[in-house]
Amino acid sequence: MKKSTRAQTATSLPAAPRDEAASRMTNYFITMGVRVACFALMVVVTPYGWYTAVFAVGAIVLPYIAVVLANVGKDTRPTAPENPGRALTSTAPTPPPSPSRPTVIRLDEQRPPAPGEPT
Repeated sequence: MKKSTRAQTATSLPAAPRDEAASRMTNYFITMGVRVACFALMVVVTPYGWYTAVFAVGAIVLPYIAVVLANVGKDTRPTAPENPGRALTSTAPTPPPSPSRPTVIRLDEQRPPAPGEPT
């Protein structure tokens, strides 16, 4: 796990793991409650017709959807910039590079002359 050395702001912190798990569990129970209702309606509602097939599909497919939604966590990317002061851009215009000469930076290293040595 990569540790960040930067301090987090209150707006960039993700939800607490306990709160996220409780939210996912609530969604799971609601979906499974709808599944149980579909199963009961499939058996109870008469005369049987096309809606019985819809209830059956709901009773069969909803457990898969409930498990997938319960296992998928929320997006934990921060929504606000981590350091708003550094998010500001410079308003000074940058001069365009000259088309006739490309911009090249050349660095040459030389040993400094020793004391008493001619340069």
